[in-house]
Amino acid sequence: MAFYIDPISPVAFSIMGLDIRWYALAYIAAFVVGYFMFRRLMRVKDAKVCLDKKQTDDLLTAIILGVIIGGRLGYVLFYDALYFLSHPLQILAVWNGGMSFHGGLIGVICAVFLFAKKQKVNGWAILDIMSVVAPIGLFFGRIANFINREVMGRATDVPWAVVFNGDTTIPRHPSPLYEAATEGVLLFVILYTLYKYTSLRNKPGALGGIMGMGYAIFRMICEQFRAPDAQIGFLAGEWLTMGTLLSLIMFFAGFAIFMFAIRKK
Repeated sequence: MAFYIDPISPVAFSIMGLDIRWYALAYIAAFVVGYFMFRRLMRVKDAKVCLDKKQTDDLLTAIILGVIIGGRLGYVLFYDALYFLSHPLQILAVWNGGMSFHGGLIGVICAVFLFAKKQKVNGWAILDIMSVVAPIGLFFGRIANFINREVMGRATDVPWAVVFNGDTTIPRHPSPLYEAATEGVLLFVILYTLYKYTSLRNKPGALGGIMGMGYAIFRMICEQFRAPDAQIGFLAGEWLTMGTLLSLIMFFAGFAIFMFAIRKK
């Protein structure tokens, strides 16, 4: 048994001949919701950073650039470098999909610390709040992946398997929905609870480390249901994919940041 679904157009609607894609709407929704959530979290008692509206707007601009530039370059370098070396103009075609979370994360970290240095505020405290907000963007992004029929799962016979009519007759795991539920909803609940109801928010960097470890764990679990990227395949056996490798590195980096944060006076 499987769910047979008619493919959803990647174009949500058109305005005066301009196609508005679900992928773009996902990013817009993530930035808008994340912006207001960020401002709300700064008002929590004992928050270690407090930015005015202009500073918050400037930070949002820096983060948008970090996500787009880092995410795209991460995908280019980690997942399909040979193709983009042969087709360099395609690097700019972000509307066709192809963004790396790990690359986007590096871009955001760079953007945040450059902003913090300029504004003379605590960059680790900003990253802690960003860590709570980030799963919101992951949720919307994974829903867009599902609509675009990207990063779909491995073949399976589970009752909730999905077949997109006209694409294939093979039932597959709806792995983007698994990631939306774990990397998005569940990770947000965990980090929001820790930030609001524990003293970890008083240890700048601690929640950032937990986010790194939490995302890595959920991503590695979901990678076991997700088909490997066609241009790369498995790096070893039938379990080690590029996503798993990058997440392993991210886990240990997150652990190191967490230990540094809780030991720092």
